[in-house]
Amino acid sequence: MRKLRNRQWLLKSRPEGQVATHNFGYHETEIDPHQIDDGNFLIENKAFLCAPTMRNWMDPPSKNLYPSISIGTPILAPAVGKVVESNNKQFPIGSRVSTLSSWQDYEQIDPTGRPVNFVAEGLSSVESIGKFGLNSLTGYFGLTKVGLPKAGETVVISAAAGATGSLAAQVAKILGCRTIGIAGGREKCTWLSEEIGLDGVLDYKIDKLNDGFDHLCPNGIDVYFDNVGGAMLRTAVNHMAKFGRIILCGQISTYDSDQAASGPEDMMRLIYGSIRMEGFLTRNYTAEFPEAIKQLREWEKEGMLTLKEDIRDGFDNLPKSYLDLFTGQNRGTLVVNIRPD
Repeated sequence: MRKLRNRQWLLKSRPEGQVATHNFGYHETEIDPHQIDDGNFLIENKAFLCAPTMRNWMDPPSKNLYPSISIGTPILAPAVGKVVESNNKQFPIGSRVSTLSSWQDYEQIDPTGRPVNFVAEGLSSVESIGKFGLNSLTGYFGLTKVGLPKAGETVVISAAAGATGSLAAQVAKILGCRTIGIAGGREKCTWLSEEIGLDGVLDYKIDKLNDGFDHLCPNGIDVYFDNVGGAMLRTAVNHMAKFGRIILCGQISTYDSDQAASGPEDMMRLIYGSIRMEGFLTRNYTAEFPEAIKQLREWEKEGMLTLKEDIRDGFDNLPKSYLDLFTGQNRGTLVVNIRPD
């Protein structure tokens, strides 16, 4: 019985502070594609999303609210793949699915233990994990389900030039909100103001955020989409309008470090301002993925959305590509395509 070569990138050691190439180790093994547990199926991974939150999964279990990657096992990652063997009638051979997989050619999936979604008709593997994948859905659901913006309100997005932030910012504009973006560097800020058409942009590398918020948000911030945390979040809290909503999406400022994410300095500010601060996971809305993807595709077709992708090729490039997230070397949603459609 023919076995399949299975390349893997393993967690060789836990990062201490910044993640580095020496934390990953390459390995090859063989698998028997017919040894599939009842109810499971085997996917051939096609492409992987490089997401900052994967850094959290590399921490030891004591520091992690998400399942921790064990030393010597493949790196967990959002992926899209094709079902090549199946013991589950709901996922027949040939199906294309997106799920939480890992950095290897093949993985046996238990659909009761993780979200699994079919790839929409007309989408390539890269599009389903990139433009219309987890990052875009995170921006969409965070803004519309948690932030609940109303036309005319002021929405501020941190990390607004990133894949999630730029999607949230554009949806806020579509919904009629006055939208302010925070990003780092002239190139990103110019893109947000000139191509995306935001109502205001702050460059956190050179602008004083307190002064910027005073100038651009004189009546306060109605909705703050937080991707960064830390000092930036604390500054935004001090400028929230009455009944403001803070969307806790990510804490980029602490992802690539060994520091715990910190919150507002004065919780009474939230109480007296009747301000709601709420975290969320995109998987909370799994059942609504198809409708959300349909809406995003329509907006893109109508020219209302600009969705940037940074596509890398090759299984060997996974670690280096992932590290580029933390040095600003990516330009849009970063996807590593290991097996083209």
